[in-house]
Amino acid sequence: MAYIDPTQSSPNNYKLLFEDDTHRVLEMTLPAGTKDNEHSHTSELVYFISGGSAHISLPGGESMDADIPDEHVMAHEAWTHTVENTGSKDIRAIIFEIQ
Repeated sequence: MAYIDPTQSSPNNYKLLFEDDTHRVLEMTLPAGTKDNEHSHTSELVYFISGGSAHISLPGGESMDADIPDEHVMAHEAWTHTVENTGSKDIRAIIFEIQ
């Protein structure tokens, strides 16, 4: 599947903080009760400043629910997904992508 830039597909949720030939750093804010648009990440490391409850949908119909604690760190291989904040507080994270 082709890469879908989160800053292009969901500019209200993803802000580019830094980019060079090998790294990209994004700030993600997903207000309570909102959903972002389908987007991709390369291999990533995510630091959740403030976590929350989320429903993550993958292409092809698979989905999962996650309760993410504040200050949680997650590593994930490249993927495409949509995230819905199903909780009562905003989810904020810094995403480190390796190009």
